Amino acid sequence: MPAVAASFFQLQEHARRTTRRLLVLFALALVAVVAAVTLVVALSAAAFAPGEVRVAGGPLAWLEAQAGMLVGTAILTLLLILAASALRIRALRQGGAELARRLGGREIAPDCGDLHERRLRNVVEELAIAACLPVPAIFVLDEEMGINAFAAGLSPSDAAIAVTRGALERLNRDELQGVVAHEFSHVLHGDMRLNMRLCGWLYGILVIGILGRRLLYALRHRGRNAAPLLLAGVGLVAVGAVGVFCARLIQAAVARSREVLADASAVQFTRQSAGLAGALKKAAGLAQEPVRNPHAPEVRHMLFVSAASLGAWLDTHPPLLRRIRMLDPAFRPERLQALQQRWREAPPDGLREDEERGLLGDASLGAIHALPAADARFRPAPGVTASRVAQPHGDDTRRAVGLHRQMPEGLIDAARDVAQAGAVVLALLIDRDRAIRARQLAEIAVREDEDLAEAVERCLPQCEALHPGLRLPLAALCFPALRRLPVERLRALTACARMLVQMDGRISLFDYCLSRMLQNQVEEVLDPSRYRVVGRRRLVECKQALADLFAVLVSHGYDAPEPMRRAYVAGLIAVLPGERFEFKPPRNWVTAMDRALAELDGLDAHGKQLLIEGMVVAICHDGRISVAEAELVRAVCACLHCPLPPVVEQRARPRG
Repeated sequence: MPAVAASFFQLQEHARRTTRRLLVLFALALVAVVAAVTLVVALSAAAFAPGEVRVAGGPLAWLEAQAGMLVGTAILTLLLILAASALRIRALRQGGAELARRLGGREIAPDCGDLHERRLRNVVEELAIAACLPVPAIFVLDEEMGINAFAAGLSPSDAAIAVTRGALERLNRDELQGVVAHEFSHVLHGDMRLNMRLCGWLYGILVIGILGRRLLYALRHRGRNAAPLLLAGVGLVAVGAVGVFCARLIQAAVARSREVLADASAVQFTRQSAGLAGALKKAAGLAQEPVRNPHAPEVRHMLFVSAASLGAWLDTHPPLLRRIRMLDPAFRPERLQALQQRWREAPPDGLREDEERGLLGDASLGAIHALPAADARFRPAPGVTASRVAQPHGDDTRRAVGLHRQMPEGLIDAARDVAQAGAVVLALLIDRDRAIRARQLAEIAVREDEDLAEAVERCLPQCEALHPGLRLPLAALCFPALRRLPVERLRALTACARMLVQMDGRISLFDYCLSRMLQNQVEEVLDPSRYRVVGRRRLVECKQALADLFAVLVSHGYDAPEPMRRAYVAGLIAVLPGERFEFKPPRNWVTAMDRALAELDGLDAHGKQLLIEGMVVAICHDGRISVAEAELVRAVCACLHCPLPPVVEQRARPRG
C-alpha cells in the first residue's frame, strides 16, 4: 500500500487546486449543456415551422433572424442551472446530517441498545478522539443491505458519517474500523467539503434532464396538440443525458485519486491493512447492492465503494480487486471466487466473528492503558509534531481507545445526552477556587436557568477529577448532542462559556482554548461557509499576532521571567528567523489571544506548519513537556483548524 507521504498542509493545498480544477470542469460542462439546450430549441422551432425557414432564405438566415430567441434561451438555461446549483448548495449548508437523512439515514440514539450500533458508535468516537476532531453525527442507512458508507459535511464541525445496515451486520470490528477510518480521511483531508460542493454544482447540470422527464410525464395524455412540447421534452431528456455524462466524468476525475489516498490513510490510521482489506473483500464477494435511494446518483463519488463499473473514464473508484491487491498483494482473483461461494452458502456475521475472536465488550480489548500523572514531564519526539497534524497513526488510535475507556461512564452518558451535554462543557470551564466557582454558578443560573446551574454542579466532581488528557476527548464526545440543540440555545451556551472564561481573568489558557474551540465549532455549524483550514496570509503579515500568542504561551508555561523570555525568543526564531521580537506579555491576554487566533487562523499552509513547530519549540525549550502543556498545544492547534492527535504516551497495565 502506498504511504501517505504528503503532509496535511500539502494535502490542503492539493484540495484547493482540485477545487479550481473542478470549477473549470463545471464551466466546460455548463457550456456543453447550455449549447445542447439551445440546439434542441432551435431544432424544435425549425421542425414545426419549416415554412419560416424557407421564407427566411435558408437555415443560416433563419438562425440569424432567431438570434434573439436563441440567446435568450441560452441565458435562461444558464440562469436555471446556476440557480438550481445555488439552491442545492444552500440546502447542503444544513450540514452532513441533512444529506444523510435525505438518503434515508437514521441517527443513532445516545442510549441505543443495538449491539451493532453501539459498536459503530464506539469506533467512531475512538477515531474522532485519535484525530482530535469533534465526534461526527452517526447515521445508519437501515434500508441499504450492501456494504457501504460515506462522510458528508462542509466542515468537521457539521460532519456526519453514515453506514449501511449491510456494513453493520456483515463487517467485524476491525473491518468496520477500517471503513470508518477511510471516511475520516475524507473529513481530515478536505475531500468531504469538496464532495459536498460537487453535489451542489452537479445538481444544476442534472436539472435539465429532470425537467425533461417531468415534462414528458405531465404531457403523456395530451395527444397531438402537445407534439411540440413532447419533442422539447424528449430533447431535454437527451440533453440531460449529456449532463449526466458530464457529471459522471467530473465525479470520476475528482474522486478516484482521493479514494486511493483514503485507503492508504485508513491503513496508517489503524496500523493494519487486514481490516480495510477484509471490508473490501466482503464488498466484492457478496452480491453488492447499489444504494437504492433516489438521491444516490448525486453522492456516488462519496460512497466507500461503487456498486457497478461504468468504464475507466467514468468510474469514481478504482476496481475493488485493485484496491484489495494494494492492501493485500498476495490476494488472487480465484480466492475471491472461493469467498463468493462460501458466503452464498453462509453470509458473514460481523458480531459472530468478533465473538469468536474475543472482541465483544470492553474486557475483550485487553489491558487498560494508564495515563501518566498530570504533572509528569516527558520528551516529545523531535521534529514530528507539525507532520502529525491531521495524520493520525495506529499508535494514536491505540491511545484513543485508552482515553475513551478511561473516561467515567457517567460523564460519557451525560456528554451524549442533548439535555446534559451543555452542562458537561460548562463544568469543564468552572474554576477550582470556591469563591469564583460560586459566582460562576450564580451567573449561569441568572443567564441561563437554575436547572442548568444545578446540572453543571452535579458534573463538577467528576470533571474536576478528570485527567488533563481526557478533557479534549470529553469535549469532542459532547458535540453530536450540542449540534441537536436549537440555534438560540446553542448561541446562548457559547456566550455562557465565554463569560466563564472572562470572569476575574482566572480561567487557565487551556480553558480559554476549550471555550474558543467550542465557539469556532458552533459558528461553523451555524454557518459552514466560515470554515477554512488554510488561508492566504503570510507569517510576516502577522508579526503582532505571533508576538502575542507566544508571549501568552510562555507566560502560562514557565514560572520565571528569564525562562519565559528565552523560550519566547527560541519559538519565534523557529517561525521567523530574520525578525526581532521584544518579550512583552499583553495586559489583557484574553483579548490578545482572541485577536491573535483570528488572524493566525488565516495563515497559508506553510505558515501554519512553521507556527506549530515554533509553538512546540517554545513550550519545550526546557527539554521536556508536561501533560498539561501537551494538551495546551493540542487545544491551540484545534483553534487553528490543525487537529493534532494525542501525544501523551500511555502504558499498559492489566485489569485488576
